[in-house]
Amino acid sequence: MHQRWEKLLFLHWAVPVQSVKEHLPPGLEVDTYNGTAWVGVVPFFMRGVRPRFLPSVPGLSNFLELNVRTYVYDTEGIPGVWFFSLDANNRIACSLGRKLFNLNYRDSKMAATKGEWVDFKARRTGVSESAVFRYRPAGKPRNARPGSLDYFLTERYALYASSGATRRLWRGRVHHPPYQIFDADMEHVSSLPAEWNGQDRLSGPPQHACVSPGVRVDIFRLQQVRYVDAHTQPDTYE
Repeated sequence: MHQRWEKLLFLHWAVPVQSVKEHLPPGLEVDTYNGTAWVGVVPFFMRGVRPRFLPSVPGLSNFLELNVRTYVYDTEGIPGVWFFSLDANNRIACSLGRKLFNLNYRDSKMAATKGEWVDFKARRTGVSESAVFRYRPAGKPRNARPGSLDYFLTERYALYASSGATRRLWRGRVHHPPYQIFDADMEHVSSLPAEWNGQDRLSGPPQHACVSPGVRVDIFRLQQVRYVDAHTQPDTYE
C-alpha cells in the first residue's frame, strides 16, 4: 500500500514499562530507551493512499489521521510500532484498516489547516472533548542519528497488529526514506487521545516533540508472527 504522511507532529511521553505492557497482545514486548517506555500521539495528513501501481481514489485516498502508539519488538527481536488507536475522518478507510490490517481504526470528526502553522482538531465519535494541536517546525532540519532518542521514536520500519479473538499476531514491513525532522514550536498540544483508549493519563507536557514535513511510504502485506502463547497449544501457528 502506497501513501504519503505529511505535516507530522510527534509528541512523546515517558511512561512506566508496565503501563504499556499490560495493553500489548501476546508475542510482543515493550521496547525501551534507556529503560523507559514511551507513548506517542501523532497527528498528520494522510495523502495519496492507494494500492501500489493503482491510482488514488477520490474521497478515500486523502484524510486526516491521529495515532496513539508505542514501541515494541517481537520474539525475533524485530523492533516496530504498536498502535493503541488510529483515528481518522474517513469511515471507509477506518473500516478497511480494521478488516484488512487488523488495526484499531476509529471514526473521528477532524479538521485541519496548514500554512505557517498547522491547526489540527479531532474528536472521536462518542467522545465529548476535542484534542487540539497547533504547531510548526522550528530551527534547522536534521536527520535522526542512529542510537539517539530521535531515531528510537521516529525511525521504525515495521508495524504490528493483532486479530483479537484468534490471538494471532501480524507484522507488516514499512519502507520510507529517513524523516527530515525539526524541533517543534507548539501553541496547543493534547494527550486526550490516549485517554480515549482507557490508558493512563499522560501528565504534563510531552518530554519529546518534533515535526516532519513528511515522507512517502510503502506498507507491505502483513505476515503472521510465530510465537508460543501460554493460552494456546504451541502448534497454533503453522
